[in-house]
Amino acid sequence: MLKKERHAYILHQLNLHNKVLSVDLCNEMAVSEDTIRRDLQELSDAGQLIRVHGGALSMAFNEVRFDSANVYSQAHKKLIANKALGLIKSGMFILTTGGTTILEMIRSLPHHLKITVMTGSIPVVNACMAHPNVEVVVIGDKLLKDSKITVGVNAIEKINHVNADICFLGTNAIDVQHGYTDNDWDVVQVKKAMVNSAAQVVCMTISEKLGTYQPISVCSLDKIDYLITELETTDEILKPFIDAGVRVI
Repeated sequence: MLKKERHAYILHQLNLHNKVLSVDLCNEMAVSEDTIRRDLQELSDAGQLIRVHGGALSMAFNEVRFDSANVYSQAHKKLIANKALGLIKSGMFILTTGGTTILEMIRSLPHHLKITVMTGSIPVVNACMAHPNVEVVVIGDKLLKDSKITVGVNAIEKINHVNADICFLGTNAIDVQHGYTDNDWDVVQVKKAMVNSAAQVVCMTISEKLGTYQPISVCSLDKIDYLITELETTDEILKPFIDAGVRVI
């Protein structure tokens, strides 16, 4: 694989999953660790990704408030966010993970809507602060600076004491066989607690992430009530999820 092709692959994986691990890139592209290290450094020097220990992050994580210019597939994420608004009613207690699609949903909330949002995402907290009628409950005791989200035992314990109306999950990867998966152990533990503490669970994702999976399981598809993408509900790509019992929007 040529360097230009490797760089394109790395950036595409970052756009889809927000984070890449060097060891995974080595295996997927069948190249050495030194090659990946040089590739990541070159892309970092060009301002196209953020180097972190063991891999890299999307430029969308460069600022706490997420610059829309750096958000991949922004138009599709806005469409997904608008679809999700139909599930939210005044008086609800909502759990949310982090992610740019979740953030777009929070930014799109009508000003008359009165809800409580419980989250560990710092960008989501900031967006909630700009809404006149959203109460915010911040969880967590440890901040993951790179991904701008809180995790830890205190976060999980706090979530376990909640009976939320609905949980909105930002998505790293989802497919029929592996279910909803992620690549960060600490984040997965928080997401698992959220899934178990909500009456309904909503997975929000651009369609490019359908049929992909990451190494750590969050939950199987039978735990997901709704799947929201930018696609029409009749799209053939969604049929396996519908057949598995997930409602698509």
